[in-house]
Amino acid sequence: MKAISVLGTSSNAGKSWVSTALCAWLRLQGVKVAPFKAQNMANNAFATLGGGEIGVAQAVQAEACDLLPRVEMNPILLKPNGPDGSQIVRLGVAGETTSARDYYTSIENSWTTVRETLDYWKAECEVLVLEGAGSPVELNLMNRDIVNLRPVEYLDGRWLLVSNIEYGGVFAQVLGTWNLMPDVMKPLGMGVVVNRFRGDLSLFDGAKAEIESRSELPYLGVLPFDSTLAIDDEDSLNAVAGRPRSGEPYIAWVKYPRVSNSQDQLPWRNDAGVQSVWTESPDVVRDAAAVVLPGSKNTLADLAWLKERGLADAVQVAARAGRPVVGICGGKQMLGRTLFDPASGESAEGLGLLPLESEFLRKKRVVRNEARYEGQVWETFEIHTGESRWVDASSCETLLEARKAGEGAFRADGIKLGKVWGSYQHGLFDAAEMRQRLVVEAGIGEARICEENWKAKRALVYARMAESLDRYLDLDTVKRYLGL
Repeated sequence: MKAISVLGTSSNAGKSWVSTALCAWLRLQGVKVAPFKAQNMANNAFATLGGGEIGVAQAVQAEACDLLPRVEMNPILLKPNGPDGSQIVRLGVAGETTSARDYYTSIENSWTTVRETLDYWKAECEVLVLEGAGSPVELNLMNRDIVNLRPVEYLDGRWLLVSNIEYGGVFAQVLGTWNLMPDVMKPLGMGVVVNRFRGDLSLFDGAKAEIESRSELPYLGVLPFDSTLAIDDEDSLNAVAGRPRSGEPYIAWVKYPRVSNSQDQLPWRNDAGVQSVWTESPDVVRDAAAVVLPGSKNTLADLAWLKERGLADAVQVAARAGRPVVGICGGKQMLGRTLFDPASGESAEGLGLLPLESEFLRKKRVVRNEARYEGQVWETFEIHTGESRWVDASSCETLLEARKAGEGAFRADGIKLGKVWGSYQHGLFDAAEMRQRLVVEAGIGEARICEENWKAKRALVYARMAESLDRYLDLDTVKRYLGL
C-alpha cells in the first residue's frame, strides 16, 4: 500500500477539498483508493452502516472513492460540546467527555488505535489518502501530534502541502512550513499546491521559481476558486452567519454556538429564487419565510442561548405568523414542550411548538436510514442521545417514512403540526421533494428547486474536482511515486 498525506499550512487551507479531489482522481486512474484521517475534531458527523460515527469529510471522501463509509476511515473523532471539553469517539463508538489537557496525557492510547487501523488498511487498498489537521509544524503540539507526520513516517508514505491564498502571505506560509519541517520528513514531500486563487492565474506565474529556489519542495500549481465545486463542510465553524440579500425570500438557519451537522443546509445551494442563510439575529428569524433549527452537540445549552438572545421568541413569532419552522435532531427537541437529562437532573422548557417530551439517554443512537416521501427514497441518518415521545398529539401527523437502510418495511417518522416540522433525520433536505414541500408551505412561489438527485449531483462534482487537478496541477511526482 502507498500512502499520500495531504497536509496544510493552516486550518482551512483546503486539505479536505484536495484530499477529496485526489481520491476522485485516483479512482478514475483505476486505483483502489481509500480515505483516512487519524483524528478529527468536528461536530459534523456521519453515521456508517455499522452504526458508528465518523467525520463527515471522510464520508465525503469515501463517496468520491466509490466506497461505503466505515469507522476505520476516521478512528478518532473529537466532538466539542462546550467548556467541559470534547466527547471522544473511538472507532465509531462514543465514549467519555474529556478536556484537551487530559486527552493529551493519554495520547499514546489514541496512537495505538490509529496505528492498528493503519495496519488494517494495508490489506484493503492500494493507496491510502490521509488528511492532515491544522498545520504539521505547530511547535507546541508536534510531540503529541498523531494526525500529520507520525502516520506518514509509520507508513513510509509521502506528503503534499496545501496553502490557501485567500489568507494572504502564501509564500511565508509555504516556506515557513518547509523550514520548520523536521529534516527526516523533507525528502518525503512531493510538492506544494496553492489553493483558492481568484482572478487571472497568470498573475501567479512566478510562484514556481520563488518556491523552488527557496526550498526543495516541487511546486505543483495553483487551483482556482470555484464555488460550484463545494463539498460538505467537515466543520460547523464554516456555517458563517450573515445577512440575507434584500428583495429575495430566505430560509433562516439558526446558528447556535454548538451547532452540529451543518451540512444539512447544503442542498439548498443548488436552488434558485430562495436564499438559505445562517443567522444569529432575532430580526432575521422574524422576517424569514421559513426557519430551521439544526442539530446541536449540547441541546440544553444551545436552547438556553436561544432564549438569552431573543431567538426563541423570534422563532415563536414566526410560527404564530404561519411561517414554517423545522427542527432537525436537537432542533426537533427544542421545539417540544420539555427536555430532561436524568444524568445531571437538568431540565428545560422547550419552545412549545410541538407536543413532544424529550429525555437524554446514555446510549447514543447512530443509524443509517432510508427516508421516503411521496415515492421518493433517499439516504438519511440519525445521531442523537435523546428520545422524544408524542404527548396530546391528536392533531399531529407524521412527517415522512423511514427505515434502517435496506431493512424491513418503512415506518412513520417525524412529526408535523400545522407548519411546524420535527425530524431526527439528517439529510432531510437531500430530497428535492422535501425542499419543494417547504417552499410551498412558505409561499415562496418564485423558488426553483433543483430536481437533480443530491447524491448524483455530488458524483458530478467529484468528477469535476478530479478534472481540476488534472488541468491545473503538475502531478508527475505523484504519478512516479504510485507507478502510474
